[in-house]
Amino acid sequence: MDTSVQAQWLGHSAFKLVSPNGTTILVDPFLSQNPTTPDEYKEQNDIDYILLTHGHADHVGDTLEIAEKTGCTVVTMVELSRLLVGKHGLNEDQAVEFNKGGTVAFDDFMVTMVSANHSSSFQGDYAGEPGGLVISFDDDITFYHMGDTNIFYELELYGELYQPDVVAVPMGDHYTMGPGEAAMACDLIQADYAVPIHYGTMPVLTGDPNDFKEYTEGSTDTEVWIPEAGDNFLA
Repeated sequence: MDTSVQAQWLGHSAFKLVSPNGTTILVDPFLSQNPTTPDEYKEQNDIDYILLTHGHADHVGDTLEIAEKTGCTVVTMVELSRLLVGKHGLNEDQAVEFNKGGTVAFDDFMVTMVSANHSSSFQGDYAGEPGGLVISFDDDITFYHMGDTNIFYELELYGELYQPDVVAVPMGDHYTMGPGEAAMACDLIQADYAVPIHYGTMPVLTGDPNDFKEYTEGSTDTEVWIPEAGDNFLA
């Protein structure tokens, strides 16, 4: 793939993205308590933005600690953003809230929130609805993080609208799609590449990424990459 964006999978649903201009972005940074995140990546010190798909602990993760340490901007759903500010100490000046269908633009990337079929709460409080995040880099790739979700037909529309190059697909089963359903989701989206996420972190997440790859190869032209946690899988 011809791209200057760097992408690293940090285990579970967490990613670190670096734009061509060096902007550093964490998505769903469940790191310090994540048994699959390599020790050398559990602490992140040089971060410009954190993007959150929803409020569950295995996605918010270390957001508050990283935001306090780095002063980074935290971008997420309205209700979750206000919850983090109002009850959990996030500096209001660091918070950017938006909602489904909305796009927020930063120096060299923009992010659009789309639907996800799941639930969302943070430490027992309602945290708005969950979302997926379509992250587009200036003159470069578009990366679609589906968040936690079930399959739904609007995914086909998102594929047409945003034409993602890479999609991060939850397929561990139990709390999200399993491998077969996730492969059908890829058939709707028609991205060039897919990365399986949200599997193997805990015993209940039994979905096998190799099954996902096999099912996907049988139903769509999307190529599946299966990185190890800590791997860089783009430039």
